Amino acid sequence: MSQIASVRKTPARLADGRELIYFGPFADSPDGCTDTRVLQPVSVSSQARYDPLLDEWVLITGHRMDRTHLPPDIECPLCPSRPGRPTEIPASWYQVAVFQNRFPALTLEAGHETENRSWSLRDAPGRGRCEVVVFSPDHDASFADLSLAQAGTVMAAWADRTAELSRLPGIQQVYCFENRGPEVGVTLSHPHGQIYAYPFITPRTSRMLGAVRAYRDRTGRDLVDDMITAERADGSRIVVAGRHWIAFVPFAARWPYEVHLYPTNRVPDLTRLTDPERAEFCEIYLDILRRFDRLFDAPAPYIAAWHQAPIHEGHLELALHLELFTTRRAPGKLKHLAGTESGMGAFTNDIVPEVAASRLRELG
Repeated sequence: MSQIASVRKTPARLADGRELIYFGPFADSPDGCTDTRVLQPVSVSSQARYDPLLDEWVLITGHRMDRTHLPPDIECPLCPSRPGRPTEIPASWYQVAVFQNRFPALTLEAGHETENRSWSLRDAPGRGRCEVVVFSPDHDASFADLSLAQAGTVMAAWADRTAELSRLPGIQQVYCFENRGPEVGVTLSHPHGQIYAYPFITPRTSRMLGAVRAYRDRTGRDLVDDMITAERADGSRIVVAGRHWIAFVPFAARWPYEVHLYPTNRVPDLTRLTDPERAEFCEIYLDILRRFDRLFDAPAPYIAAWHQAPIHEGHLELALHLELFTTRRAPGKLKHLAGTESGMGAFTNDIVPEVAASRLRELG
């Protein structure tokens, strides 16, 4: 056992050899939490194929067609294990658990690059790692239901996994995220998120890096610093501002309700945050999530995405931040990606960002 930012970290193994880590107070001894299941091996095949027109990589993962999809609550694989009903988490209680995905989009055991391909038909092994982060043993909870201490444990887990996965050979970027709600494609309703360790820099991050570099070349200044300064000066889109974090609806928001959270002290990734910065993030983030859940007549489906700098290229150029958005635009109405968004990548937003920010402030 070890201490990570005052949070206990207890490693274990699942029946098929996958790594499992408990974060936070651990009620049972590891010896009493053996995975008793007999698991059939999953044949994992992940390949990255290059799109020369868009200059980006696409993952091909045929084995994921068989992954678990919206099981009954009684069969949830993320709940604590009970006598006669073992799950992916052998402990009878836990605070936060992280384990290797059984049906990963990326795997360190990916094969070799195909030889003798033309430049336009390049491929590469989908070599990386995918992990599941379980936020709570309570099946019916959500991240917004966590206490500050529980949210702090999740923060510690994110930072720990970012540091560990960044050390793996060939990994270029670590992405921590949460999808909440079947409306955004969630296949397990238990409160959880995921972490992807990519062998390439993702398209969104590449575009951000290009914008930051072009702005510095043109002005000699930092784009993120100037953007936050402009948001503070305007003020109409700020939802919450603390000592260490600012949360605002972006000027060119793509989604009906979208909030970006930036630390006021620019850092490249989660490992660089101080304890006071982590603590204030938890306060502000829980506040924003609860406002989202008061927007409509039902809990808001959302995606929460941590943007971290790449591990090698551009590591000190890109600023850590979290982007949170919901696909619900009104009670009973979702924003679907239509022809302009899906076909051309040109977004149209029916809700004025300043109106969205005002509404979120009112819900505080």
